[in-house]
Amino acid sequence: MEKSSKIVNNETANHLVGEAIARLRTCTQIDILGNWQICDTDIPASQLDQLYSFPWITPTVDSGDQKKILWAKGSQVRWFRQKLTIPAALQSYPLAGLSLRLALTWWAEAAQVFVDGQLVQEGDLFDAQARVLLRELVTPGDEVEVMIRLVSPSHDQGGLMRSLCIYELPYSTFQTSPDLQLFDLSFMADQLAVYQQYLTSNQLQRLSEITAEINWDLLSDPEQFDLCLIHWYQSAHNLGLPQTIQQYKIHLLGHAHLDMAWLWEVAETWQVAQRTFTSVIDLQADFPELIFCHSTPALYQWIEQNRPDLFQIIQQQIQQGKWELVGGMWIEPEMNLISGESIARQLLYGQRYFLDKFGQTTQIAWLPDTFGFCATLPQFLQLAGIDYFVTQKLDWNDTTKFPHPLFWWESADGSRVLSLMSNPIGKGIEPVK
Repeated sequence: MEKSSKIVNNETANHLVGEAIARLRTCTQIDILGNWQICDTDIPASQLDQLYSFPWITPTVDSGDQKKILWAKGSQVRWFRQKLTIPAALQSYPLAGLSLRLALTWWAEAAQVFVDGQLVQEGDLFDAQARVLLRELVTPGDEVEVMIRLVSPSHDQGGLMRSLCIYELPYSTFQTSPDLQLFDLSFMADQLAVYQQYLTSNQLQRLSEITAEINWDLLSDPEQFDLCLIHWYQSAHNLGLPQTIQQYKIHLLGHAHLDMAWLWEVAETWQVAQRTFTSVIDLQADFPELIFCHSTPALYQWIEQNRPDLFQIIQQQIQQGKWELVGGMWIEPEMNLISGESIARQLLYGQRYFLDKFGQTTQIAWLPDTFGFCATLPQFLQLAGIDYFVTQKLDWNDTTKFPHPLFWWESADGSRVLSLMSNPIGKGIEPVK
């Protein structure tokens, strides 16, 4: 009977905390996927103003496992348009003084995002998520027009899967006063969601009790509501809840997976590399704490020969510790078919290029999308000065599930490398997954 009571109490506690999470998010987030107008006329971005003369319609939103707007494969252009009017409040919570970002996820071989007629973001199949800044500081009643040009992949349907408006404290606020992030309602909602995953039953009960004390009637008065949040944080600290989470430390490293050849011409690979590397440099200017890593000396060599200006910036970022070299092989090769001599030369030419152009080699083998590995690979890697191995492809098995997220991989001769299963390709980084 006591066990059954605990289950009920845990379910109640989870429900109460879940309600608070949902309420915090509705104060700062709006799903606008269903509000787009579309136009399938193939007008280049340089003729943006001509689009207004073409008919626009409301698309069908597919509400299967994931809401999405789909259109035909084969490099078909689809334009999206939406005019947003900044509300004074959401769920009585005033929005003046907050930043507005639009979180987007698409499946398209090319993407361009325009805000009030200005191009602000580009992407493709592998640069498929963005948090576009629409307003640094919003003013109620202000209007923002967003237009997106997406081109479906040649091999698959195009898709727009996420369109979420997020009102949050300005990023500059966190840089000068990091503690103010505690008063960002989306941040607090994520905190609560993380707590749900890690707390013991007793801690979860106590969390639900202090969360139930939040006075939602104060939402319309941000100063008073902030005082309410301060009380919540003090109570959480007294219960030891932050300390429970703070024993875990997560390190995130930026990366963009680029296939050298897949379902497009090689010329497109070079264009994608330019766009991706330029995007990273721009992001690092906005977010100095961002550290990026990339493999494939073949791509760096092409950038060096065709975009020496960009290559010089990458060299500077590497010297400053903002850009890490991984991989060690000339490309990320197919490992099932190639010979031992090919593996050796992949490593020889890759490490030699890194040393010649950047003054360093890498200790990390980076093969996230390779479909199999020979048993002697740790021996090859150790001989090339590589101690670590990263992949995610073993998660693709549909029958025999690989059980180890972190493990030592040892060859028959005793050579071994510390091996990591990384986050799956194509999955977003969210506080709670």
